[in-house]
Amino acid sequence: MDKLMEGRTSFVIAHRLSTIRNADIILVMDHGNIIEQGNHEALMAKGGFYADPQAA
Repeated sequence: MDKLMEGRTSFVIAHRLSTIRNADIILVMDHGNIIEQGNHEALMAKGGFYADPQAA
C-alpha cells in the first residue's frame, strides 16, 4: 500500500493502527469530530484516544 500512495495525497479510513502507522498526518475522529492529529509517534507519545487500544 505504501508503494501505491507514494508521491500522492491519499485518504485512508481505517480502524487498525497497522494500516495507517506510516502516514505523514493522521487525523483521529470521534463522533464526526477531529480530536487529535499528528504522525504515529507523536500520537502515541501524547497517550490520548489514538494510543488507547480500549478506545477503539
